[in-house]
Amino acid sequence: MKRLVLIALIALAACKEEVAVTPDPVDLTPDALSFFCQMTIAEHGGPKGQIHLEGYPAPLFFAQVRDMVAYLKSPERDADITAIYVSDMSVAPNWLQPGVSNWIAADVATFVVGSDVAGGMGAREVVPFSNPDDAASFIDQYGGTALPLSGIPDAEVLGPVDLDLLLETPA
Repeated sequence: MKRLVLIALIALAACKEEVAVTPDPVDLTPDALSFFCQMTIAEHGGPKGQIHLEGYPAPLFFAQVRDMVAYLKSPERDADITAIYVSDMSVAPNWLQPGVSNWIAADVATFVVGSDVAGGMGAREVVPFSNPDDAASFIDQYGGTALPLSGIPDAEVLGPVDLDLLLETPA
């Protein structure tokens, strides 16, 4: 009996569960490229996104949060996602300079969707805030609806982009 218990303990020790470590956000550098278009992100205003993939040394950066959410909704990914961060527009210096290190986890952000605001690539943007009151103020000025990441409709990020829409660029 003691032998069986010893074997079971050794087996348990050998099968210890690996704990996934969530990577920290990476500061945006002047030479960071957007995943889809491979354009320099710093040349475009509005909030940004970054997705960390298991086994990849660097995150995928996105020039628009809209593009990042489209990537999340796509079934074609190379690896499991370990972390998702977005620019915190509650503390961003301004729209044209959304910040290089003010990232928040996307699952705790409040996103404004359907506003009359264009992101860095000219499409209607999905705008993240850490403070729901800031999201409400943004909605008062530019329209839209406040939603969590999980509530963003596919049509907001996967639908065609109407470049004839007159969208604003916030100050």
